[in-house]
Amino acid sequence: MMTSYGPVTALTVTGLGEPGGSEHASAIAALYTVAGAMNAPIGPLEGRWWVEDARPALSVPREQWRWHLHLPLPVAPEPGAMEAARESARPSGMAVDRVQVVTYTEGQCVELVHEGPYSEEHLTLAAMQQYMDAHDLVANGLHHEVYLSDLQESDPAKMRTVLRQPVRSAAATG
Repeated sequence: MMTSYGPVTALTVTGLGEPGGSEHASAIAALYTVAGAMNAPIGPLEGRWWVEDARPALSVPREQWRWHLHLPLPVAPEPGAMEAARESARPSGMAVDRVQVVTYTEGQCVELVHEGPYSEEHLTLAAMQQYMDAHDLVANGLHHEVYLSDLQESDPAKMRTVLRQPVRSAAATG
């Protein structure tokens, strides 16, 4: 399905490492700790992924994957609110200084809900690529995932993830 996304403001941590690994888990804990200290409504956890390698992303070892983890906010925080939240969360021992407020725009995207384990996402990604090829579209940004189910969910029947790829017309290559 084609969708369009304008500016999104989110609490964000950037990192490197395997999904579910210690770096990834630490970043998620820091995000939720600062979000709790802000006492603001947040959206589901999201991740934008990339590799710095010429190989296809799924061929690169997972410990080399790079990511931005996001908790979307309904509005940008008031000046000073982020700093105050980090200070109040500091005693938690979490890496709260890594949490930033970031605004990004993806524009036109191909998006599909993946139902099942993360290990099977490649099948949904292949369907998205077929759609892109059939409609003369190319990637125009980072692979994006929105986690609709808990990351610790082990029942594949309950696992749901929105997979999103920003795109542009292949004819617009410059």
